[in-house]
Amino acid sequence: MPLTLLVIVLSVVAWVWLRNQPASQRKPAIIKLVLFAGTGLVLLMAITGRLHFLFALLAFLFPLLRRILPSLLSGRVAGAAKAKPGNKSNVASEILDMTLDHDSAEMTGKILKGPMADRALDDLSEQEFIELLGYCRRHDEDSARLLETYLDRRFGDSWHADDHGSGDEEPSGDRGHTGGPLTNSEALDILGLKPGASREEIIRAHRKMMQKVHPDRGGSNYLAARINEAKECLLN
Repeated sequence: MPLTLLVIVLSVVAWVWLRNQPASQRKPAIIKLVLFAGTGLVLLMAITGRLHFLFALLAFLFPLLRRILPSLLSGRVAGAAKAKPGNKSNVASEILDMTLDHDSAEMTGKILKGPMADRALDDLSEQEFIELLGYCRRHDEDSARLLETYLDRRFGDSWHADDHGSGDEEPSGDRGHTGGPLTNSEALDILGLKPGASREEIIRAHRKMMQKVHPDRGGSNYLAARINEAKECLLN
């Protein structure tokens, strides 16, 4: 009777503990509970002299375990092989340096040159955004397109109401167009990869990025083109 009561108490404690685990951690928690319960069962049978029953049970279940264990192990390996959270991509132009977080799809940026150099885009006012956009249109087409992408993702279409210079800005003679071929390092930055990435890693990173920035999903034509260009650069 005391043993039965102990089992009931431990079961209730385990159930409460499992319910308090985050949803993403419940599967590992279940595995821990099963291992803990199995260890306790072995010790109990060893103490009571019934260990031979356990061996008989394992012999009976062995064919089933041979079929189940490989799939469980392969599932854990596949999960471990997934990209770690926190991966980021970097897209740079002559005037702007943008970072895209893979998990949240949030863009952040820094101004590299011009009257607002070294300032973060998050710190700009609405009027300063329009002034920066005008500067980019005069000096670097890619920077202008990159900033438009940022504004679309952050403000939607509302910023267009304040943009009165889209058809009036004339590029100056010192405009620095950065639309040349990507370097290998730039392509890796765009896809958030490290040197030596395999073909499978490149394809997987490209697919993940396109799911977040594809124009059909409210993304950007400019970013989609850069991501496609990065993939082609690394696979060729």
